[in-house]
Amino acid sequence: MASMSYDRHCAEIVAQTALLRTRVEGADLSAPVPTCPGWTLARLLRHLGGAHRRAERLVRTRATGPVPEGPVPDTRVSDVDVPGPADGDGSALGAWLTEGAGRLADTLRATGPETAVWTSGPGRTPAFWARRMTHETVVHRADATFAIAQAPGGPAVADHPFAVVEDVAVDALDAWMSFGSLPAVLERGPHISAFLGTGRTLRLQATDGTPEAAADWLVGLGADALTWQRPPSPTPDTAPATTTVRGALNDLLLLVYGRLPARGPAPAPVAAGTGPVEILGEAALLDAWLEAVGRWLRE
Repeated sequence: MASMSYDRHCAEIVAQTALLRTRVEGADLSAPVPTCPGWTLARLLRHLGGAHRRAERLVRTRATGPVPEGPVPDTRVSDVDVPGPADGDGSALGAWLTEGAGRLADTLRATGPETAVWTSGPGRTPAFWARRMTHETVVHRADATFAIAQAPGGPAVADHPFAVVEDVAVDALDAWMSFGSLPAVLERGPHISAFLGTGRTLRLQATDGTPEAAADWLVGLGADALTWQRPPSPTPDTAPATTTVRGALNDLLLLVYGRLPARGPAPAPVAAGTGPVEILGEAALLDAWLEAVGRWLRE
């Protein structure tokens, strides 16, 4: 279950898009995006605008299957590439992006969270798309921040840090955990069997979260399934996690969504005052988990 309301997701799609548009205003749209190899900033914006339009069409038409070839030509959010303004026209591309986000939010609100609609994951209602597009926009805003920071003459990230409000970051991490524990995702992971059934656990702890956020996740590697809980339920015989990852909440978000390496330098400083995550215990377990469980994000 989402930790944010449906209306809040609708509002955040628009708000996160507005932040992204402000961030890229005046930027070189031909700049490469280090966290999306082979992409330029223009391609990133076109991808996100296409994802918004595809989700809007799915909800508006009460689709019973993936969007067919047509105005939004592909069937996967990860490959959306739709007609729009010229890549070099930053003002027009920004307006196009804003228009698509607003249209999606309006359609989601008009349709409501319970209407039957095709989704690429569990739920089969517009609530799936409201939540998914919120996180899609958040993560691509981070991609844009990295791209601009690495562009020649670009402003330092410390001057314009990437930051997400606490409840949005927690919701995005909850969603990642939910997707990553789906049986269909686990079955596609070729290395899942290497660590399932071992009784090991992996814990992610935000060092800057408020008590209300309970930004503390425990992943259990059971015999047949991967489970997670937030916050962990303490018991008298609870042993320390096999692997514990500690860091700022924003950094944990970027880590699990593949935008921040577990070790080594980031594509650019994430934000002023933050640093690499701390890994306690078996670092190799974290690597294996991120690789296997994150397949849903890469496919």
